[in-house]
Amino acid sequence: MAGESEIKEIYENGLKILEDLTNNADELQEQMLEEILTRNAGTEYLSRFFPNGQADKQSFKTNVPIVTYEDIKPYIDRIANGETSSILVADPITRFIQSSGTSGGQPKLIPMTAESFEKRKYHNLLFDIVVKKCFSGLDEGKSLLLLFIKPEMGTPSGLVASPYTAFFSKTNTFKNGLAKFSTSPIDTILCLENKQSMYCQLLSGLLQRDKIIRISSSFASVLARSIKFLEDYWKEFLSNIRTGYLSDWITDPGCRNAMSSILTGPNPELADLIQQICQDISWEGIIKKLWPKIKYIHCIITGSMSQYVSLLEFYGGGIPLVSPSYNSSECSFGINLNPLSKPFDVSYTFLPHTAYFEFLPVNNDGGGKSREFELHVASATESSGIKNETMAVNELVDLMNVKLGQYYEVVVTTLAGLYRYRVGDVLKVTGFYNKSPQFQFVEQKNVVLSIGADKTTEEDLSKAITNAKLILEPFGIMLTAYSSYSDTSSTPGRYVLFWELKMRGSNDLPKLDAKIMEQCCCMVEESFDFTYKSNRKGGAISALELRVVKHGSFHELMDFYISKGASISQYKPPCCLKSEEAIKILNSGMVGKFFSPKTVC
Repeated sequence: MAGESEIKEIYENGLKILEDLTNNADELQEQMLEEILTRNAGTEYLSRFFPNGQADKQSFKTNVPIVTYEDIKPYIDRIANGETSSILVADPITRFIQSSGTSGGQPKLIPMTAESFEKRKYHNLLFDIVVKKCFSGLDEGKSLLLLFIKPEMGTPSGLVASPYTAFFSKTNTFKNGLAKFSTSPIDTILCLENKQSMYCQLLSGLLQRDKIIRISSSFASVLARSIKFLEDYWKEFLSNIRTGYLSDWITDPGCRNAMSSILTGPNPELADLIQQICQDISWEGIIKKLWPKIKYIHCIITGSMSQYVSLLEFYGGGIPLVSPSYNSSECSFGINLNPLSKPFDVSYTFLPHTAYFEFLPVNNDGGGKSREFELHVASATESSGIKNETMAVNELVDLMNVKLGQYYEVVVTTLAGLYRYRVGDVLKVTGFYNKSPQFQFVEQKNVVLSIGADKTTEEDLSKAITNAKLILEPFGIMLTAYSSYSDTSSTPGRYVLFWELKMRGSNDLPKLDAKIMEQCCCMVEESFDFTYKSNRKGGAISALELRVVKHGSFHELMDFYISKGASISQYKPPCCLKSEEAIKILNSGMVGKFFSPKTVC
């Protein structure tokens, strides 16, 4: 683990370190690949692709196949079941990181080593240096840090698995660093009961409102959920503050003990002030009103989180939204060197010392598949999980050879046992910082809606909904959450959208004008591609259906996924529903149903 002296060096020389990393990106990438191959060429997995023992870059590019999680899952399962981690990686695997698992299926188990944790932690420290250039006085206040954990999952090997945030919250790095500058006592963060944890963290933030200079969480979805919780419980918060007594239903010993040092007695003056703010019919700017010294909101707002941007801007009242970094369960990729960039303009600068990066070119509009060619790879046994046959391998380019304006799918090779692993994200090159490329996150290219010959991707859906919601803005209506599914219960099938709407001036449900909602349906269909419109006109796809749901329906959906094992801190709203139970939850909150006109507009 990095010691205090190394952390001190990063804070003292962080900007120089960033310059060195980005100026030497090409050399560092070569060194990274050489180091990974040198260490791991003798593992059961990699040795199959280097039959002559020649584990250099050219052999790696020629022989090692591009894989998905399903390809390496047999190895990970063997390690989880007790076999030595050396079948996949030379360094000991210390634990598994669980992916969110929200989009469908079970969470993935991603190996972590001590060194891969250090690499990820390094990114966080460097971003702190960058953000302090943009905001003064960050050392003079505290953060309302909203973090939540879930129980660790054991494996037969003795290695545990948990989401990254749950693991990080228990490390000395967190306890001796971020936790010291947070209004949330560590025991409230470590509470396994999410409702009690959130209540105590928000109450702590209200009691220390004059000290808070930033609000921070992992994803925008967590902050949206926290605001909804505040809406539901603000009167109970006031009662606790006014009387000096914590609600009886907070039964977790750690929470009660931690809050006893913060909720020390009655404070009717503070309760009156918060009541005056919260009883306003409109909560526009509520974050700025409750925490007047706040400088920025810190959370991931790109990718699937972008649907929360307008909601956080509404509640923030002009407070900058800062998206810090591009991470996944598999790897840390880069940081945002321009924290004040607008949410939809955020680019991440890749840092070359964390992993070896390759990129699959996709069509110039970002909407197509990767260009593929046939390449024979070295034979592998069936036990390797990779079939002994000619494989379709994509034409990869290195980090230094990406081109401005081009779209790529990112492929990563890590120190923790992932080799030419397709993460599934598509990125657009927006520029360069010194020699290191900068990328903008594009919606994932996985197909989310499918009927017959039509295949609609996550980005297709996002763009269509972005266009449609512009119709609502002149009427003061906000789209706060959405999802979808392919309804094939009748022939022909149709796409169904779920929208949660609110008025800008209140939390009331908007009056739903049928003509306006039909225009929204029509705009979504017009925004889809030629294949959809051809199938729609030809009768192979029925008219798109839009179901408006009541306020809070998507929080009920979030509760459902959390009950199934998803982590609240890692929750990513599914843009397409596969679960019948999830569809039933949103259907139960439906307050209006609308269809696109019989012919495409």
